[in-house]
Amino acid sequence: MTNPPATDNGRVTAIVSYLSLLGWLIAYFALHVPNRTSLGSYHLRQTLLLMLCAAGLQIASMILIFVMPFLALILWVVWIGLFVLWILGLIAAINGEEKPMPLIGGKAQEIFRTI
Repeated sequence: MTNPPATDNGRVTAIVSYLSLLGWLIAYFALHVPNRTSLGSYHLRQTLLLMLCAAGLQIASMILIFVMPFLALILWVVWIGLFVLWILGLIAAINGEEKPMPLIGGKAQEIFRTI
């Protein structure tokens, strides 16, 4: 007697999307495209905007550190803020919640509606 496959309702997709850029790509192409779910889509949108913000911050950091080194402290505060957003999003994904990240969650849902 075989057991039917258990469905995760997108929870695995949501969690894997937070692991890295490679995790996001795996979550999207291998997990989400064949089995689209509301929860998976929601967290894919949030992590995409979070990663774009982090990439933009990295580019700004590399430029600003050379131009105005005293901004390094402010940049560290922003990095810590992005890390906190990542933790909040990951916890929501683990719990299976469609809970927006503060500051960027709502915007991510608007910008990336097609995901």
